[in-house]
Amino acid sequence: MNKIVTSIESKNISLELSIKLLEAAVVKGKELGMPFSISIVDKVGNLKAFSAMDGAPVLSLEIAQNKAFSAAAYNRPTHEWYDRLKNDPPLLHGIVHTDRLIIFGGGYPILINGELIGGIGVSGGHYTHDMQVCEAALELLKQFEEV
Repeated sequence: MNKIVTSIESKNISLELSIKLLEAAVVKGKELGMPFSISIVDKVGNLKAFSAMDGAPVLSLEIAQNKAFSAAAYNRPTHEWYDRLKNDPPLLHGIVHTDRLIIFGGGYPILINGELIGGIGVSGGHYTHDMQVCEAALELLKQFEEV
């Protein structure tokens, strides 16, 4: 008789790591000389840590949270969406009405050893600046990767 798997072990981002990622993102934002909103969510998209730098645009607060949610919910960077959708008009014009999905850069899944544990989203500059802030924060994860 086959044994039925009744549960699956799942990892999630800790508050401690969320805060460290947030701090690293703020450092990069200061280096760029721009105020950003930074959001860290757990693997199912629940807010874990958030900060809006002084002067961050009001709209960036919600966009940063939605970028982090999108990245975690789909386990893909938000900048990958547009290329995937641009030649598929029904999907392109339909999916933009999906609540919280962002299809431009600034959201990344947070992975350790290839396993999704959360998402990071940044907003406040051009999406390429937002991506730089995310990437700087994600550099911290290299110390947790198994060789």
